[in-house]
Amino acid sequence: MNLPNGTGKEIKVAVIAKGDKAQEASNAGADLVGDDDLIQQISSGKINFDILIASPDMMPAVGKVAKILGPKGIMPNPKLGTVTQDVTKAVKSAKSGQVQYKNDKAGIVHAGIGKLSFKEEDLIQNIKAFYQSILKSKPDSVKGSFVKKVTIASTMGFGLQINAGDLR
Repeated sequence: MNLPNGTGKEIKVAVIAKGDKAQEASNAGADLVGDDDLIQQISSGKINFDILIASPDMMPAVGKVAKILGPKGIMPNPKLGTVTQDVTKAVKSAKSGQVQYKNDKAGIVHAGIGKLSFKEEDLIQNIKAFYQSILKSKPDSVKGSFVKKVTIASTMGFGLQINAGDLR
């Protein structure tokens, strides 16, 4: 999902593509664009980007460095929208403050929604948008309340519980 006020973090985007797709990526504002040279750089251990986007035709080559990218959580994946033909859209959404989230084994969802330097209204807008996104992803098979508790916290701070009714 895209947060209305972004995450406050400058994200470096790398794109693995050839030909026209590589040109599209650099025009869209990707920080690193390449094909086999970028894969060589990754295999040597130089990973100076936060998100990796790949075109489908380059996935067999990206598979060679999957053991490096997988544990770091930056392996391109069609479900996350990082393996796509529309490279321009993927780069722009990654740069505009897109947040990817999933729940852990206990059903807890973690995501960065802003910085302490944000204005209070901006943080509230981001929290509400994130909460609405989670509610929209509720499976039809789940009965009863989907969100039990909402808590926010700074990175190393203590958690503050929020009334979920106020977020609606």
